[in-house]
Amino acid sequence: MTPLSPEDLARHKRHIMLKEIGGPGVQKLRAATVSIVGAGALGGPFAMFLAAAGVGKLEIWDDDHVERSNLQRQVQFGEGDLGKYKADVLAAHLMRDHPHTVVEPRRKRWADSDALHGKILVDATDNFATRYALNQVAHASARYMVHGAAAGWRGQVSVFASGRTGDAPCYQCWVPETPPDAEACDEVGVVGPVTGMVSTAMALEVIKLVTGAGSPLIGRILLLDGLSATPRTIGLRRDAACPVCNQLPAI
Repeated sequence: MTPLSPEDLARHKRHIMLKEIGGPGVQKLRAATVSIVGAGALGGPFAMFLAAAGVGKLEIWDDDHVERSNLQRQVQFGEGDLGKYKADVLAAHLMRDHPHTVVEPRRKRWADSDALHGKILVDATDNFATRYALNQVAHASARYMVHGAAAGWRGQVSVFASGRTGDAPCYQCWVPETPPDAEACDEVGVVGPVTGMVSTAMALEVIKLVTGAGSPLIGRILLLDGLSATPRTIGLRRDAACPVCNQLPAI
């Protein structure tokens, strides 16, 4: 790996001081590529934390434009961004503030026919069809899928690695089919800081996966409750009848 420059050492000093990350971990982050599907309330803050941590390349997929109703929770945007593509605005902010991170915005809704170049795939969507398709790609290509979701006062975060380990569940083991009220998701309110809690936890999981620090949420899901301030983690099991992870990965 390329040695860290004096500027790198100064910028990432607080990570280098941690024995679980150190200089080698910073170099691993710099060599990492992450594909983010969704540039909104979860994907935006998530991308900001990863760029700040020195992740080398971020691929951002989103076909949506910034609306005023987004500003309550999508802290990466402001009034001056209204009407612009979210992916473009987020990419511009990241490249301005973190020039050593390569950011590739994709101004389209990701579909399973689109190639994803990251070794870690990130579900920052609010769309079940996209989420299921991303889960299938993650399993078939033996890549991690970091998942987050938020609604109301609650959120959840997990890491799905069914294509990498023999007993890890995939997302469809956890949610076998689209919930009956899924069509009404865009009508459900959400507290802004809850999306921040979820996106921060997602970023932490990626940093752990890349550097090898700690225990990622593989086979577990973190449930956050903003009203009671009582997070809890529950175990997930692989579904023997799952149509996705019963198939062998393609690679």
